[in-house]
Amino acid sequence: MRKTFLAPMAGGVISRGLLLAGLTVGTAVAAGPAAAQAWDPNFPVCLQIFGPFSYNECRFTSLPQCAAAASGRAAECIVNPYFANASGEPRGRRHGRQRRAY
Repeated sequence: MRKTFLAPMAGGVISRGLLLAGLTVGTAVAAGPAAAQAWDPNFPVCLQIFGPFSYNECRFTSLPQCAAAASGRAAECIVNPYFANASGEPRGRRHGRQRRAY
């Protein structure tokens, strides 16, 4: 009778591999899909839509524009907390004296 070194361990290695694969798949399924960025920093107003798949649409430049899109839907318009220009300073180059370091 010939003995092989891998034969007794093969079943253990396979079952551990299957267990690890099952745990990995189970964790991935339980975690669910990753959400994309919900707040576009380029627009000051977002439409928050409610339903089985709630999401935000940040593509509006004013509250009245958003309100027109929200009409008749389970949604509300909110001010974008991540709006890049929230400080009120104009975009672009600032005028004035520039300091130079030598």
